[in-house]
Amino acid sequence: MKFNEPIKSIVLETICLLFVLLFVYAAVSKLLDFENFEVQLGQSPLISSFAGWVAWTVPVLELLISLLIIFNRWRIIGLFAAFSLMIMFTTYIVVILNFSSFVPCSCGGILEKMGWSTHLIFNVFFVALSVVGICILSKEKISQISAKPYAIYLSLISTAVLSTGIVVLFFIVSEDIMHHRNNFVRRFPADATKVGEIDLDFNSYYFAGAGEGKIYLGNYTAPLLVTTMDRSLLKRNEFKIHPNRTDFKFQSVQVRILPPNFYLIDGTVPVIFKGKIADWNANLLWNGATTFSHYQLIDSLNLVFRSNYNIKGESILGTLYFGSAPKTHFNANLLQKQIDGIFDVDGYLHFDKALNRLVYIYLYRNQFIVADQKLSLNYRGKTIDTISKAQIKVVDVTSRKERKLAAPPLLVNKSSAVSNNLLFVNSALIGQYEPLEMWEEATIIDVYNLNTNTYVGSFYIYDSKNEKLKNFFVLDDNFYGFIGSHLVQYKLNKGLLSTNVNDDHK
Repeated sequence: MKFNEPIKSIVLETICLLFVLLFVYAAVSKLLDFENFEVQLGQSPLISSFAGWVAWTVPVLELLISLLIIFNRWRIIGLFAAFSLMIMFTTYIVVILNFSSFVPCSCGGILEKMGWSTHLIFNVFFVALSVVGICILSKEKISQISAKPYAIYLSLISTAVLSTGIVVLFFIVSEDIMHHRNNFVRRFPADATKVGEIDLDFNSYYFAGAGEGKIYLGNYTAPLLVTTMDRSLLKRNEFKIHPNRTDFKFQSVQVRILPPNFYLIDGTVPVIFKGKIADWNANLLWNGATTFSHYQLIDSLNLVFRSNYNIKGESILGTLYFGSAPKTHFNANLLQKQIDGIFDVDGYLHFDKALNRLVYIYLYRNQFIVADQKLSLNYRGKTIDTISKAQIKVVDVTSRKERKLAAPPLLVNKSSAVSNNLLFVNSALIGQYEPLEMWEEATIIDVYNLNTNTYVGSFYIYDSKNEKLKNFFVLDDNFYGFIGSHLVQYKLNKGLLSTNVNDDHK
């Protein structure tokens, strides 16, 4: 059925009007709520690495296309541009729904209220409208384009292929940048859900170990006290350790649990006691000359630690075998000095049993170290923030023969934990496209895959009674955080526990 010219003209004008209304409304909505739009793009799996300039480019293009469509002279170009943009939007949704690791929020005024499937149908409808409009105009033999049908169809196919290719390329490049060369754009693939909380009465507890369905907590102010509870934080018991010797000048006694054994350790003496959790009697196992701090048990007779190795007191990582023939081993090349070799290399030491590797993460720079039990370097990784050099100022107090920080340092990584090949970091710095109000009511935890040296994603741990997360530990899919005198439990979503990034860390 052929339509006469007046009907074609009405259809064409209607199509053009719909596109102008759509693009102007969408562009103005984005610009009026620009900060939120930019944040939403920052969470997109396709364009998070380019969110800054894409946030401006899209509304500007929408307004420009609207102007082209308004004027008859440029209308065919405007409709082709509208067709291309709608193809891009449609491809974007297809990739989001079928190839993305998570589905973010949509954006754009009332369009934000649509589900992704509805949005897809909406876009396909407007793609069809643009094709109809282009076909009507082409038959009017507009001078900007050949009127031959095959030329129009070839142009439409070429435009569709090019537009689809651009979006796919964005996705591939953005994902590579996000996981390997992140420019401090966080991604929140899934929420962590709070499932439990217990009041410990005091804020002096720390994680001592876990096993056989139990969690063991030590207490800085009561070093011989051990608190046990189940993983649901429902059953709680307390035990007191009984060491067979107390004649040492203890300064920083802590407990470590590796069921069925427990260890009472003070690296400043230094001594190691060992006992059975069945009776909590501790017997002196090792008393040596090498002092240490920041230690983690590797197994029942080995630990990794941080110590000082020269007259300047610079830090070094070492291992200690405390069996029948004790021995120590050091690697002076793991910690990399930037300023003084003491404060600038300060950090947290962990041992991941699943990976069978030690992990050391710096406090004041965006770096961490992964090494094996023999202190051979596996690789040096980076967190997603941009502080690669410690921003600290050190001064020597000669009268006291002390070295101190002359000003508050810029803290990068507040605290951390490892579990099942994943590194969890409590970041101290706000990333790009993040709402400031969230930092006022929650703490951000960034997750890294230690197998592949890639960034996985982030999640929030909310403040409790105006107090923020102080320290934490992770057991399988359970996150436990110390907030004030409370221990809170969150269940981690599978999207946060992904270890399937098929890439090499080299």
